Amino acid sequence: MSHAGVQAADEQVGTVDVRFAAGESYEFAVRGHRMLVDQPPEAGGADEAPTPTELFVASLATCVAFYAGRYLTRHGLDRDGLGVSVTYRMATDRPARVADVQLRLRLPKGFPAARKQALLAVASHCTVHNTLEAPPTVTVDAL
Repeated sequence: MSHAGVQAADEQVGTVDVRFAAGESYEFAVRGHRMLVDQPPEAGGADEAPTPTELFVASLATCVAFYAGRYLTRHGLDRDGLGVSVTYRMATDRPARVADVQLRLRLPKGFPAARKQALLAVASHCTVHNTLEAPPTVTVDAL
């Protein structure tokens, strides 16, 4: 929001709405799409959907894949076979958080080795990764 609390014309504002579903499951809605998050049985959930943390890591991985795919298309290269494998580790101290994330791009067959560093540079600057590098201000309030 701008200084006066009015959205500037060049600002993009998104919204997500979350509501309790059942047990440890929550439904969220974004742009008309509805999805669930849940917890595994050992955390009291029914394991009906990914956890919020898994969704967070998946968000980073899919953003990297999207940027890599756009790079491939821009350079006339095929996306077939493009993928991202991710491992992540939770911190062992407090606060609860993801301690590290390792992403590995699977490149399409025949991808030119000379373009690898450029592709990695583009993919590592996706919107989600940029947000982790320069965290947003987060406020939590109650209505």
